Amino acid sequence: METNHSEAPFDLVAYLARINYAGDLKPSHPVLRELHLAHNLHIPFENLDVLLGRPINLDLESLQAKLVMGRRGGYCFEQNRLFAAVLQRLGFSVTQLAARVRHDATRILPKSHMLLKVEAEGTSWIADVGFGTEGLLMPIPLKEGEINRQFNWSYRLRREGEAWVLQGIRQGDWMDIYVFTLEPQYPVDYEVANYYISTHPNSRFTQTLIVQLPTRDTWYLLRNHAFIVKLALGETTRTIADDEELLRVLADPFGLHFPTGTRFPIKSQTSVIAL
Repeated sequence: METNHSEAPFDLVAYLARINYAGDLKPSHPVLRELHLAHNLHIPFENLDVLLGRPINLDLESLQAKLVMGRRGGYCFEQNRLFAAVLQRLGFSVTQLAARVRHDATRILPKSHMLLKVEAEGTSWIADVGFGTEGLLMPIPLKEGEINRQFNWSYRLRREGEAWVLQGIRQGDWMDIYVFTLEPQYPVDYEVANYYISTHPNSRFTQTLIVQLPTRDTWYLLRNHAFIVKLALGETTRTIADDEELLRVLADPFGLHFPTGTRFPIKSQTSVIAL
């Protein structure tokens, strides 16, 4: 199913400025790859509005106001719905999909992650700008077993019956990131999942602060008061001393600016699964 946002107003020029992209706009694989990378490098993954008790709206006008004009980030439903709208306006064929996260999971999780299948130059590509740490920096072809090197990170897809599993390398071994099928999803499917993860008291996103932003060779993560710098061969962690330092770290390196005195209620010190 290709979702059509063509009737919704959209400021493509503002979006391209937000991700600092000034290249070609033809619906080709190189353009898909460069847009995907630029989006990842400039729009952080974050759940801060959930902790502030603000609703997560998935209509295109709200997404533009928050992620583009407001220079904020968001999680998978926000990021990938915005990216899908951009691609469709450029002439790409886009199918919206859903996945079950396996990254750091100890049980079967619901289909609470959004990703995209994009057609470009006769090939189907999996695109995903909304997973967070260890997620894709650039699209990968929908082909089994083909290793896709992206700077310091490597990915591949494997088949599992009718499903596909995205894998990445951690400490030399392949690990599952998420599992998905090619069944098209409708906006209402994401509304249900979005409502759960943004409001349910047992959702990790209502309990734990999580902000992430990659460079080409580094992932910066903020998990509650732990600031983590993740490289291909390891990571370092330091503890944020207080709420004012937390605001400074949000501003640099994540580019997220909040008024002095802003406080984010944190209920849990557990690790987060990026949904």
